[in-house]
Amino acid sequence: MYKLQTLPNGVRLLTVPMPATQAFTILVMVATGSRYESRALNGISHFLEHMFFKGTAKRPSAFAISSALDKVGGEFNAFTSKEYTGYYAKVDGAHALLALDVIADILLHSKFERREIERERGVILEEINMYENNPILHIEDLFESCLYGDTPAGWDTIGTKANIKNFSRNDFLSYWRSHYQGRNLVIALAGRFKTKDVSVSKKFFREIPAGTKNKTNSFPAPQTAPVLKVKEQKTEQTNLSIGVRAYSYFDSNYPTLKLLGIILGASMSSRLFIAVRERRGLAYQVHTNVEGYADSGYLTTNIGASADNIEAAVKVVLREYRRIAKELVSAAELKKAKDYFKGKVALQLESSENMASWFSRQAVLGLPLLTAKEHIEEIMRVSRTDVKRVANQIFQNNGLNLAVIGYRINTGGLTKILKL
Repeated sequence: MYKLQTLPNGVRLLTVPMPATQAFTILVMVATGSRYESRALNGISHFLEHMFFKGTAKRPSAFAISSALDKVGGEFNAFTSKEYTGYYAKVDGAHALLALDVIADILLHSKFERREIERERGVILEEINMYENNPILHIEDLFESCLYGDTPAGWDTIGTKANIKNFSRNDFLSYWRSHYQGRNLVIALAGRFKTKDVSVSKKFFREIPAGTKNKTNSFPAPQTAPVLKVKEQKTEQTNLSIGVRAYSYFDSNYPTLKLLGIILGASMSSRLFIAVRERRGLAYQVHTNVEGYADSGYLTTNIGASADNIEAAVKVVLREYRRIAKELVSAAELKKAKDYFKGKVALQLESSENMASWFSRQAVLGLPLLTAKEHIEEIMRVSRTDVKRVANQIFQNNGLNLAVIGYRINTGGLTKILKL
């Protein structure tokens, strides 16, 4: 069972003991990401994430930071999304204090040296090249730009090359001081740890100023017609993402949306995997994703196929979208989707890092803190009519979007068939 404490400076501390594991994870989540950025600062959340690993007064270099955890076989990393940024370390529980010290040290005492900033620009520019040259990784970013256009929600989290080249040390210091404040931080300790570890965590993080809660930028108004966005790129395979606007993670329909995504394309026995790949051989990759944000969300299906098969694949996906909106799913199919969800959650929460993420993500986003059991109970209450009702609501032309990355794409043909 978890415990949530709030420190005087607003930092929330989650403790999740797991007696059956030897591992320990500290995960610090910060309510900041690309949705909190202006155009001039687009990409700074991600760049700043990199800079936390470049040196502190205590550990003056990237080598010193990584060596501290490498010497005990630890794992550490960080990630930036549109609405939150996370930093974690996972070690044997016997080294919990070391993991706490390293993560606190980098977040509180990083030097942000100019020479390291200059060096890291090249690293991030190459990371941008990697994404742009890998359509499987880049296609969902292009899809989100269809949905949200020229807004922070539609911009790439990694930022633009122009911004990466121009950020100054003062930009990093200003963003760090204004966003990494107590009311925006959630610290999760999960796995095997001692009472002393909790006390040390409080000691480390109580020095952060309370500050004010960060505010995200709003999404644009809803669309009125289908949107097609094509990026011409010479590739052997064309990648596409075809989906619809849906619900925020605060919406009561979100659990139903998750099950709808599972039924359509989460597994190798899902409707779209069977229809697109197994029955017609149109593609290798077929997968449906559901994403939620504070005030919006979507369901989309990603496919990798030859350019000659793209129109046929899109037609099949749209046909399945229409079908699930018109016909009730069977009781057996809905039970299978629920059991799939239950099984995935059980496997996921075997590890301390995923347990830390489970609770800290809910906390940093302002969601009610649900245990796995409570969330599964929520999923189990979804009915066949709920699935049909939600499918009817979201599978509409005024929410339909298609993003494509490939070469010699027949945009006219795609535009003609892009309707529900």
